[in-house]
Amino acid sequence: MDIYLVGGAVRDKQLGLPVKERDWVVVGSSAQAMLALGYQPVGKDFPVFLHPRTKEEYALARTERKTGHGYTGFETCADPDISLEEDLLRRDLTINAMAETPGGELIDPYNGLDDLNNGVLRHVSPAFAEDPVRILRTARFAARLAPWGFHVAHGTNALMRSMVADGEAAHLVPERVWAELVKALQTDTPARFFQVLAGCGALQVVFPELAGNIDSTSDAAHGNSVSLPVLEHVVSHSQDTAIRFAALVCDLDNGRPGGLDIEVLTRLCERYRVPNACRDLARLALQQRSSLQQASGLSPEALLEVFTNTDALRRAERFDDLLVVCAADAMVRQHDCDQAYLLRALNAVQAVNAAALQDSGLTGKDIGQALQALRIEALRQLN
Repeated sequence: MDIYLVGGAVRDKQLGLPVKERDWVVVGSSAQAMLALGYQPVGKDFPVFLHPRTKEEYALARTERKTGHGYTGFETCADPDISLEEDLLRRDLTINAMAETPGGELIDPYNGLDDLNNGVLRHVSPAFAEDPVRILRTARFAARLAPWGFHVAHGTNALMRSMVADGEAAHLVPERVWAELVKALQTDTPARFFQVLAGCGALQVVFPELAGNIDSTSDAAHGNSVSLPVLEHVVSHSQDTAIRFAALVCDLDNGRPGGLDIEVLTRLCERYRVPNACRDLARLALQQRSSLQQASGLSPEALLEVFTNTDALRRAERFDDLLVVCAADAMVRQHDCDQAYLLRALNAVQAVNAAALQDSGLTGKDIGQALQALRIEALRQLN
């Protein structure tokens, strides 16, 4: 039994980046042998095990045969006689198809190190075309590695285009799309993810809502075709996924001639099962950003209504996140967004003592009306 470090850990080590997690391939073993050594099995589709002490993943070397559409349409073979080179051959990109021996020797049968040094994202073999998730992964790696000048190889982009033309991209499942989108949003250059998808024609299949953000006068093959300025601006202000997704939605709205209908956003979120926190912040940004950007010119009554509509009194932390998005959008659209004034106004409203009204003997609707009047007066005093 031989064990090798593989994949992202080897790639990031060669790039001089921190290695956050390590994956291993086991050659010359079987599921029974792994269980006998105390490894814990995980996964149903192929034999992957957790190390009894480190809990890192150890997978038996395997090959795959395409049997249907999508990333689940595979038949896996994990016989003990499968070689390391055969296992690496099934991987997506050459930079992810390198391995390392326990002694630190690099094993690189598909020239991944050359591509790593030259900043090229290149498919390992034609088997790349069998899994549509690899389109998303390539776009995500392009986003992650953009600061180092990485680009998609012409042949790989052509293969991705043929996959889209053959309908493979239509078989992507919601969970995988959202998972790759989240990882892309966490990079320093998330717009690059969408640019690569546009370059191979997948953007209009996976994110048709972004069609309005494609610049038809640019060269899509070189990935310069998608304009997402709000997202690009907010990257330097927050790493929060919900904030970045809401910024993307603002770009989506800005890029559509008639704006983004709330029903379109709802369908997008339902299609990819977007978590509630991301969906709700995006919806608030879409509905309330104009009012928030005009806050300093609103009447006290209108401003209090904005606070009510955004649930700012109960969800102050989410309101802070909303202001980050609105400020980025304001910068792009050359609008005002007086965050300091909004926070002062919110503090003034929060300072109104509701308990004192109850002690005064007021009941029912009278308390609500009195509280409303006091909050409006507090806002009036700010001006």
